Amino acid sequence: MYMADDDLSKLKIDKSQAAFSGRKRKKTLFVAVAILIVIIVGIAFSRNLLIPAVEVEAITVGEMYPAQSLTLLNASGYVVAQRKAAVASKVTGRLVAISVEEGDTVKKGDVIARLENEDTAAARKQAAASLEASRAELERAKAELEDAKTNLTRQKELLAKDYISKVDYDSADARYKKAHASVSSAEATIRASSAALQGAEVALAYTFIRAPFDAVVLTKDADIGDIVTPIGAAADAKAAVVTIADMDSLLVEADVSESNLKQVKVGEPCEIQLDAFPDLRFRGKVHMIVPTADRTKASVMVKVKFLDKDKRILPEMSAKVAFLQRPLTAEELQPRLAVNASAVVARADTRYVFLIKNHVAVKTPITVGEHFGDMIEVLEGIEKGDRVILKPVEKIRDKARVKTAGT
Repeated sequence: MYMADDDLSKLKIDKSQAAFSGRKRKKTLFVAVAILIVIIVGIAFSRNLLIPAVEVEAITVGEMYPAQSLTLLNASGYVVAQRKAAVASKVTGRLVAISVEEGDTVKKGDVIARLENEDTAAARKQAAASLEASRAELERAKAELEDAKTNLTRQKELLAKDYISKVDYDSADARYKKAHASVSSAEATIRASSAALQGAEVALAYTFIRAPFDAVVLTKDADIGDIVTPIGAAADAKAAVVTIADMDSLLVEADVSESNLKQVKVGEPCEIQLDAFPDLRFRGKVHMIVPTADRTKASVMVKVKFLDKDKRILPEMSAKVAFLQRPLTAEELQPRLAVNASAVVARADTRYVFLIKNHVAVKTPITVGEHFGDMIEVLEGIEKGDRVILKPVEKIRDKARVKTAGT
């Protein structure tokens, strides 16, 4: 017989089993948390995360030039061409041709541009024709003189024999003198015609604008169709057609303070750095000390000559000049990887630095080379751009956490 009380008894919860299961889960959770804490603490200790970071001063490894340790004095200035010209015309005219562009190399006498010259060309042809006519007249006069001379000689012989009268002889003599004067006049006419032709040729030559010396074209100041005048005073007129410079005459004009002038001597070796090419160095020497001072700047201009020619050196470039104790060797012109000597730690025969990687000091052995003042050449071990600790203190250890000022 089915009883309702039996079904109800099956629905009752065994409280003793539930309490046991809860205690078991809590114990397991506690053990898991304890293990996790141990793991975290272990990782923190292994990475020095529980040790306070040491504040250090850091520097960046870079390149240096040996000249920096030989420098007596530094100065700044500009590259200036000592031979420079704004090429213009000696006559006024319209520009009809220009044969150069910026950067072109020209030789002395090369035609740079041409003005309209139909009138001067015609004047030259006319002068040449007049000269030819004068020469022809001279030949005619000479022939007349020769005939008159022959006739005078014959008349003189006849007069001596009383075959002619004195009047006939005088007439022959007058004819000879007249012919002689005609020759002199023709010769003078030739000289005048030659001078006129020379003037016409000069006037024609003025329409051709030529390079006065070997140079490079810096700027083109006029173009076809422009009116070119010697002084450029007319409205819309151009005085210069092009500006050229002799690149072999480039010097650095640097201002040196009067108080430091005693350290500069003519012929003194220098190293030149152009702002346009900061990674390049050029050898130089003091070419001239200009014998006057600038009272507004209390400085004296010193001209420094380039010893090495380079097409990248251009007029008006900014430059820095280092005046050196001695000339540099070929090897000293190349940059060296270097670090401040205060960053290098010496232990017996070993040299090392502390690299900073992810805020951790990493002890790194290095191979050193020459000393340049307070810098040491590094041959291997670190690279350009690496950050190292300057003046590492005793408490800096390998793998120690560090921080730099401001971090």
